[in-house]
Amino acid sequence: MTIARATTSQRSFLGHSYSLVGVVAALVILAWTLVAILAPYVIPHSIGDIVDDDYFGPMRQGLWLGSDYLGRDMLSRVLMGARYTVGISLAAVSIACFSGVVLGMIAAVTGGWLDTCLSRFLDAMNSIPSKLFGLVVVAAVGSIPVLILTLAVIYIPGAYRFARALAVNINTMDFITVARVRGESTAYLIGSEILPNIIRPVLADFGLRFVFIVLLLSGLSFLGLGLQPPLADWGALVRENIGGLPFAAPAVIVPSLAIASLTISVNLLIDNLPQKIRDRDA
Repeated sequence: MTIARATTSQRSFLGHSYSLVGVVAALVILAWTLVAILAPYVIPHSIGDIVDDDYFGPMRQGLWLGSDYLGRDMLSRVLMGARYTVGISLAAVSIACFSGVVLGMIAAVTGGWLDTCLSRFLDAMNSIPSKLFGLVVVAAVGSIPVLILTLAVIYIPGAYRFARALAVNINTMDFITVARVRGESTAYLIGSEILPNIIRPVLADFGLRFVFIVLLLSGLSFLGLGLQPPLADWGALVRENIGGLPFAAPAVIVPSLAIASLTISVNLLIDNLPQKIRDRDA
């Protein structure tokens, strides 16, 4: 009876059932989000302060994650790295998904030459290797706004194709035909008829693209083309402390674990979303 009540209570929350794995993943994501927001107020040391006489110092009281290759506090740098990694990735994925979804719905509803031109142009963009494009643009003009826009542009074509495929299916349904017969505008069809019917899979896609952008940002930073010192995201922290890998220094292991924990948690959360949220046909 107790198990039955627990199961019923779990399924009654917002009308969906949630697995333990999904809940744990959501808590990890929430924790990193709070860290990203509160990092400037909770770090024990400034990210540029040298607080240890030894480089690649071990974990100990006062330096809970050890020190980096210059003797700076790794706890402070990892917490601030979360702010840059999560903030830049969230800004980039928001721009990419908003632009791609809007363009995809417009192309699906309008059709004709606009659909063809948009699809061919974004297909051509999608054929450019993402890392190569990012390397060229960020190396030429290196700044945080340019980095965000570059990451967004790389993933707009994928968001466009996903949203357009969903919108094309919805556009053939009877209630869309009725709305057209009533004389509704394209803006009404997109905002009131199509978007509410594709928003759930679009949100799941948003999470996946967030993971892709986190990994791409970390890769660019590892190559030295992300944030410039003394600022650092998690990928840059791995790069600048790579010399500590033979010593198993926390300075190189902890940022790697941070990247893994965030990306794996987002994937697990998406995989364990209720079917009604994850699938458009549910």
